[in-house]
Amino acid sequence: MIPEDLRYTAEHEWLAPAGEGTFRVGITHYAQDSLGDIVFVQLPEVGAAFDSGGSLGEVESTKSVSEIYAPVAGQVTAVNPALEGSPELINSDPYGDGWLVEIQATDPAAVDALLDAKAYEALTAA
Repeated sequence: MIPEDLRYTAEHEWLAPAGEGTFRVGITHYAQDSLGDIVFVQLPEVGAAFDSGGSLGEVESTKSVSEIYAPVAGQVTAVNPALEGSPELINSDPYGDGWLVEIQATDPAAVDALLDAKAYEALTAA
């Protein structure tokens, strides 16, 4: 359950190209599975700017509350409106309908420094 075409962080976020230096961000299957049933998501406003590693928001589950971190520096260009009424989409479709935000990266090349699928698999197998 680790798509080959995405990039990953050690904090269990994924990135997918969304066009012209913009990247869609979500949390991985591994992360949502560890969290359990997600009941609430707090996300930033469109236009908010973040440094790489900065807190984008929180995911609250029946087990705990976890921070979501920006995988790259940039500005939020979109927030998934479906999560407001259906945060469980993160559990049922973490790489599809459960995406969190889109970020216009300050330095799109920074994505190359993130983990590929094989490296992320090794991280989660440890």
